[in-house]
Amino acid sequence: MRDSLKTWSSASARPRVVQLWTNKDHSGLELVYKALACVPNRTRLGPCANLKYLDLGENSMTDLTEASLQMLTQLITLNLESNKLSRVPVAVRNLTTLKYLWLDYNNIKELQCLDFANLSSLTELTVHDNAIAKLNSCVFKTLRNLRILDIGKNRLLQLDDSFDGTLHKLEGLDASRNKIGWIHKDIFRNMTSLTFLNLESVGATSIEGGAFEELSNLKVFYLSSNFIQGDTFAGLPHLRELTLTIHCPTMLQHSISESWFRLPSLQFLQVNVVGEVCFGVAEDVFKGLDSLRTLKLKNFMISTPHQNTFLYTPHLELLQIEKSLMFDPTPELFHPLQKLKTLRLLQMEIKSLNFLSKSNLTKLEKLFILYNDLKIINETDFAPLLSLKYIALTGNPFMCECSNAGFIEWATRNRQTLVDAAFEYTCASPASEEGHLLMDFNVQSCWEFTGFLCFISSSALVLLTLLSSFIFHFLRWQLVYGFYLLQAFLYDTKKRRQGCPHIYDAFVSYNVHDEEWVYGELLPELEEVQGWRLCLHHRDFQPGKPIIENITDAIYSSRKTLCVISRRYLQSEWCSREIQMASFRLFDEKKDVLILLFLEEISSRHLSPFYRMRKLVKSRTYLSWTRPGAIKACSGRRSAECGNEPEDNHNPLTANT
Repeated sequence: MRDSLKTWSSASARPRVVQLWTNKDHSGLELVYKALACVPNRTRLGPCANLKYLDLGENSMTDLTEASLQMLTQLITLNLESNKLSRVPVAVRNLTTLKYLWLDYNNIKELQCLDFANLSSLTELTVHDNAIAKLNSCVFKTLRNLRILDIGKNRLLQLDDSFDGTLHKLEGLDASRNKIGWIHKDIFRNMTSLTFLNLESVGATSIEGGAFEELSNLKVFYLSSNFIQGDTFAGLPHLRELTLTIHCPTMLQHSISESWFRLPSLQFLQVNVVGEVCFGVAEDVFKGLDSLRTLKLKNFMISTPHQNTFLYTPHLELLQIEKSLMFDPTPELFHPLQKLKTLRLLQMEIKSLNFLSKSNLTKLEKLFILYNDLKIINETDFAPLLSLKYIALTGNPFMCECSNAGFIEWATRNRQTLVDAAFEYTCASPASEEGHLLMDFNVQSCWEFTGFLCFISSSALVLLTLLSSFIFHFLRWQLVYGFYLLQAFLYDTKKRRQGCPHIYDAFVSYNVHDEEWVYGELLPELEEVQGWRLCLHHRDFQPGKPIIENITDAIYSSRKTLCVISRRYLQSEWCSREIQMASFRLFDEKKDVLILLFLEEISSRHLSPFYRMRKLVKSRTYLSWTRPGAIKACSGRRSAECGNEPEDNHNPLTANT
């Protein structure tokens, strides 16, 4: 990460000129892209004795003569990048004023102990992208003021004893893109000034526990490893940025828990997993990162994490999750992120944005859902995102159909949120629209179709309302009767299957307002005089049993059903059910099981709701209490039929009295 070191270093702003230039504070000479094979001799550089900046980069030099730079007694910066040097030129020795020496992109294979002799003022040394395979501890012994060292992209296999505790003032070290396989505990001994460290190796690096515990001032850290222990990051109280690359072999299985990150000052965390994920992520993996502002995860999770995963990062402002293919976002996962401003979900096969509508991301300003599996987008999912200003949805297989009509309209008309590259989104389906631009889809046809559907729906609703009104006004009693008839049929089928015996001679169905007449006139005559065994609801119904079952059991457990009919009787719901079920039994069994006893004269007009009863009254005879001798007739009727029920096949209604 040489660019990171450049950004971090205040000395990275290197003066660049195309010719000799001077002023009262500084003077420099740039000879780049000149295909120089050697530096001009001392005679020709004589007028440049006060030169402070010399750029010889991008040439073809293989070496410098020892005396070629002797006259440059005030030289501060020397750039020898991108040449063909196989060693550090002897000419740089004894340049006591030199502060910046850049030897990047050459072919240097080894650093000798005297290569930097007498460079006591050197503060920045870069040998990036060479062929150095080993570092001897003697190389840096004289560089007491060195603050920046870039040895990245070489062939180093280890750093053992490379520094030997001599670089006390070193602030930035880049050893990335080597093949360092082991970091032991004493490598960074006495390097307490180090604030930038890059150890991103080409392969996996094993790290001894507590290897970084002396780097108490470290603020920016790049690390790659195949195993992270609980104390790997111990002793880093001021670390603000951590980029971690995990090389995950399939045979290694361990869990990431809170013991990984005990970094109270960390504000930036990026975790990249190389290969298949070989560990589980605990619910409290980010516990202790209260100061975290930016979190980037790549191939870090194999499934949706626990909804409390981000509970410990309440100040998070940027969240990026990439290549977690089985990650299914839920609204609850984002509830703790009240300060989140940027959300990036990349290459995760997300199929819907429904989770946004209840995620409570009121501060979210930028949303990136790139290269996922979004086919249909509901624009209402963005409504709760009150601060949303920017959306990027590139790389999704959109469908050109009416389901996306709302989003198309919203993307082109809303003034608060910019949909990035919206007019470049293409359709993946249906086949007839494949390759066409999403924003070119004709949404007008969708509104016309929707209008037709609304017309059909409203028309159907009006017709249904009219039909319901007609049925309620003219046929409601027939429907009620049919309902009761169905219930009676079901109970009749059940009782016949059970073969219930007749317990009573008659079940008396009456209204409570006629109870005085039943007890004063009917009961004494039939039970006391004639010896009938009657079933009365207040006396013989089983407590706790549903009323409808008690009525059915009473009807089917009695030889007859005696209905004491009055105007109040006809107004009673339960009396209505009793007579409906009894009439069903009458017509189902073809027996004289129903006796109608009218206590008062009731015209046919009042019987019209009970059209079945009205039909019976018109075609059959019945008992009328208003005519003398009704009870006697009923008593004689019972005496004539007692004990002869199997032959009881005569007229279903009694003779008129």
